[in-house]
Amino acid sequence: MKFLALLSLLSSAHVNAFAPAKPSSRSTTELSMGLKTNALKSVTSAIGVPATAAVAGAAVLGTVGVKSILDRPSRKYEDGSVAREYDAWTQDGILEYYWGEHIHLGYYTKEEMAKGYKKKNFIQAKYDFVDEMMKLGGISAETDAGSTVLDVGCGVGGTSRYLAKALGPEADVTGITLSPNQVKRATELAVEQGVENARFTVMNALAMEFPDNSFDVVWACESGEHMPDKEAYINEMMRVLKPGGKFVMATWCQRDDRDVPFDEKDQRDLNFLYEEWTHPYFISIEKYAEIIDATGFMNEVTTADWVEETIASWRHSNWVGIYDPRGFIFKPNKYLKCVRDGYCLERMHRAFDRGLMQYGMFAVTKQLPSPKEPSVSAESVVPPS
Repeated sequence: MKFLALLSLLSSAHVNAFAPAKPSSRSTTELSMGLKTNALKSVTSAIGVPATAAVAGAAVLGTVGVKSILDRPSRKYEDGSVAREYDAWTQDGILEYYWGEHIHLGYYTKEEMAKGYKKKNFIQAKYDFVDEMMKLGGISAETDAGSTVLDVGCGVGGTSRYLAKALGPEADVTGITLSPNQVKRATELAVEQGVENARFTVMNALAMEFPDNSFDVVWACESGEHMPDKEAYINEMMRVLKPGGKFVMATWCQRDDRDVPFDEKDQRDLNFLYEEWTHPYFISIEKYAEIIDATGFMNEVTTADWVEETIASWRHSNWVGIYDPRGFIFKPNKYLKCVRDGYCLERMHRAFDRGLMQYGMFAVTKQLPSPKEPSVSAESVVPPS
């Protein structure tokens, strides 16, 4: 009975390690150490005072040991790593099981946050995000029916298909990704849903094969994070956008450090976020806006930080896994990866919560060509009398 009581305690501790904590400035060292007091009380009751110190010591050492493993990033960015990781995520099906067709954060209103974010459907929050991003970009069936649309970093095509449906059958949507498995899955879902005006292809967003001025709308949602050359990323999207066309982008950003440089903890936390989910680096909202302006093609860019509207997604994602473990419970070879992802989700939440990270939103249109001056021929010039 004492063993069963101890096993129950440790099992509950494992689950509680991922429970939402109140926002605070606590360091990441405290992520999994909050169980100590309750653990001591429970163990004392279950197995008696003489064994308490040994069990508590072992539990603390075990927690510290696990945390030291999780704090070592396991998926550092390198050539081919983005395609490889998204191929794996698509193949194991865990991400799609929990996040659905949309591999991006969700949108939560102030009223929904006040009621408690866990009361909102996790998948619906992602559809709401797409709707809000369309509003920011001025994209609708009324103004953009029949448009050609490019979705840069389309994932398994959830947003591409959503836009294809929303803009009507005359619209033509193309989604690009580095992952062959994502293209395969996106195409399967388009066939299943009868979405004939969305297609998908493997293509490098830094060297797109489309001619200049090809698309009425260029859409980029959470793909900039993985780009090793942010300037080339922006320049290519601006190149393929038609004059007068609409560009809208959502991407994770780090705060601008030009006025207040990152300290040692900031840089350590950023390095973890870079290297756990195969990101080369992040840049600030301000830097992205400067890159867009520097193209010389665009009108004035609108920017926003949607951290308040999206931050609930990180912990909500962990909670849906706790409430419904069926997405991973029968895949024991994925347990460590799932724990790592859950830990990174919490680290992401804390980085956004303390202002180290920002959720960058951008909307801008491409300039129309200037009207040409009427040419003056020699014959039209009347010589002075």
